[in-house]
Amino acid sequence: MYVVFLAGGIASGKSTVAGELERLGAWRVDLDQISREVLEPGTETTRAVADAFGTDLLDPETGVLNRRLLAARAFATPEDAALLEALELPAIRARLAEVLTHSACAETEPACCVVEIPLLDRMTDSFDLADEIVVVGLPKAERRVRAIGRGMTGEDFDARAANQPSDEWLAAHADTVINNAGSLEDLVAETDAWWEAHERCGWTARVGR
Repeated sequence: MYVVFLAGGIASGKSTVAGELERLGAWRVDLDQISREVLEPGTETTRAVADAFGTDLLDPETGVLNRRLLAARAFATPEDAALLEALELPAIRARLAEVLTHSACAETEPACCVVEIPLLDRMTDSFDLADEIVVVGLPKAERRVRAIGRGMTGEDFDARAANQPSDEWLAAHADTVINNAGSLEDLVAETDAWWEAHERCGWTARVGR
């Protein structure tokens, strides 16, 4: 199975690329969904988070975690945010490895799995799970314009972008950069070309990864 880590900053077009690859036949995995799964009621990670940030985060009847209250507490200081990541990330990585090994992902034809990763810099010690890291590239200033055009405020964009790896960091850690500076049609065409090139090569892993 050929595993692709797909990353990109907010409003870069990452979801569009993921959707096109899924249309072409890839199995699509959303790391955000996995992060929600590891905080479901009764999991070891949920218990650890409640111990660290307050057992009142848990509904006394259902055990459901109050994510909004958790966010308010965990992101109050950089130290608290780091603590939350230290509790969550090992479970997310373990669950991702399990999904890649035991799910229908391994049964797709072609056996290509695309993992959407919102914060690639938090997953560096899982790079060994990927055959290729693909980044959807678009300068931050252009992403900001597009985000505002879709209804996001500039302040909201700036706050979210500040918590994401820089364009330079993403490019430095990418095996492939799909450029989204043009039209939607251009983005789809470049994505399709990437897919076709891998089909011709038989989905072989890149040398050195």
